[in-house]
Amino acid sequence: MSVIYLLVSALCVLALAYRYYSAFIAAKVLMLDDRNVTPAVSCNDGKDYVPTNKWVVFGHHFAAIAGAGPLIGPTLAAQYGWGPGFFWILLGSVFAGCVHDMVILFASIRHQGQSLSVIAKRDVSRLTGITTAFVTLFIIIVALAGLAVAVANALYNNPWGVFTIGMTIPIAMVVGVYMFKVRPGAILSGTVFGVIAVLAAVYFGAPLAQSSIAPWFTFSKESLSIILPVYGFCAAALPVWLLLAPRDYLSTYMKIAVIGGLALGLLLVNPTVQMPFVTRFISGSGPIIPGPVWPYVFITIACGAISGFHALIGSGTTPKMLEKETEVRMVSYGAMLTEAFIGLMALLAAVTLVPNDYFAINTSSAAFAKLNMPVKNLPELCSLVGLDVAHRPGGAISLAVSTAYIFSSIGEGLQHTMKYWFQFIIMFEALFILTTIDAGTRVARYILQDILGHLHAPFKQTNWIPGVILTSGAVSFAWGYILYTGDVSSIWPMFGVTNQTLAALALAIGTTIILRISAKKHYALITALPCAFITVTTFAAGFMNIKLYLAKGMMLNTVLSIVIIALVTVIIVDNVRVWLTLLKTAKPVGMNDEREKIYCPVVSPHAPDDLPLA
Repeated sequence: MSVIYLLVSALCVLALAYRYYSAFIAAKVLMLDDRNVTPAVSCNDGKDYVPTNKWVVFGHHFAAIAGAGPLIGPTLAAQYGWGPGFFWILLGSVFAGCVHDMVILFASIRHQGQSLSVIAKRDVSRLTGITTAFVTLFIIIVALAGLAVAVANALYNNPWGVFTIGMTIPIAMVVGVYMFKVRPGAILSGTVFGVIAVLAAVYFGAPLAQSSIAPWFTFSKESLSIILPVYGFCAAALPVWLLLAPRDYLSTYMKIAVIGGLALGLLLVNPTVQMPFVTRFISGSGPIIPGPVWPYVFITIACGAISGFHALIGSGTTPKMLEKETEVRMVSYGAMLTEAFIGLMALLAAVTLVPNDYFAINTSSAAFAKLNMPVKNLPELCSLVGLDVAHRPGGAISLAVSTAYIFSSIGEGLQHTMKYWFQFIIMFEALFILTTIDAGTRVARYILQDILGHLHAPFKQTNWIPGVILTSGAVSFAWGYILYTGDVSSIWPMFGVTNQTLAALALAIGTTIILRISAKKHYALITALPCAFITVTTFAAGFMNIKLYLAKGMMLNTVLSIVIIALVTVIIVDNVRVWLTLLKTAKPVGMNDEREKIYCPVVSPHAPDDLPLA
């Protein structure tokens, strides 16, 4: 079957969803209104709260949420065939992921840009607020390790890739100083310079990899597992305008351009889908993901359809940057739809590989030997990209190979450029992940500062330098330890479960928010139904993971999984208790109860921890 049919149908569904469903949520459910002053304006401190152009905010938000998940997850989920992943990405993103992102960003803006735990404390209960703080901290640490493992697998013994990625850091800092300090608002000129500089870094990486200084940029997995957390620490401690915002902005539009180019390449090359609709691994015992298609395809795809990690960004850096409330729709729902499209492109690219070659790349040599699958085009592909790509699990390499092959097949004579496309896609994937590490480590820093602030008040001040350094260091060390001691088979399933569990938690809180602000209580079904499905699915996967970890003697993973499931159970039950009370009220309670006097008032930072239920 041609991929064109799948590509065109997916584009139509996503476009209709943004045009109609997101507009309904913005106008009828959330009642967005620009007469409300956003926290970026009211709390502008020039460091964390900074009013920013909506396109730059979209770039930051998209880059922060679109980490490895929409690229790696769908690629790994191709193990089950193209069908399960394709339909879950399409339906899950429209009716679950986008709604999740939009409601949480809205809630954070109304709460002066506060974190998910603060929102939970004020709108649900103190118990849920405190529990949410600990759960999100645990989950974000696991998530960052899960994202970083893909970078380590893609960049080890790859000096070209390391040089290119390394150069994006000073390039972004130059762009940041230029756009925010030298010529504030100079978006076009800063963008042109940044894009040209990044492309130059890709081009000059080739001769560098063949030069005498290549060993300077050649690192083992273990070394990268130390370098990446150190980078995360630095990125979390710097002002957002210096590294986070400019690099996220640059990488976002490069990512969108690459995915758009991939879609165009699929149309021009018109490759055939090689993977069947479902494979023999849907019942379990797969060489990449060990569990059955339900629930594992849902947690493996992760960010491609719905991601709890997005709730941390939507209640972390993004609400502190939006200039107008109505921009919530474009930044949240629009960015998640874009991420879903990326997930679909990654899946379609992966399933155009010959299945034997796909499994040869994404499994260890021992696991592949048990499949009795002879490789077909893999030796030729290795020669074309200039790197032995066999047995590099994690999804990043197989995605880079398939995408580079599509680009190099657009026209005759382009096949010799495949090694450049391959390294460009590796950079593209690593940028996705590193921008998420930037924002994720910073958000975890905010959460830890809030928790420690109950023990020592200065920690609550985001501009208190000792607190910034200590919390950034603690967070970076925690996820770095998991990265250093684990691998993709142990980290990714736990990342998928914890990430989707956080999504269930956020949807439960989002349901409470909607029940508070809306006179039509049935509007809460837009979050309650996805919450129920995600909760059942992730809990099932979590118990399967615990059984697997116990069999392998992985006690840290076991304990973390049990603790997270137990705490999320407490949160969801507490939310249900509040729902039952709110369903008995005839008018909005809490966030919008003064709507007749002022327009959807933001919640005061001095509001009581528990808003009245009646």
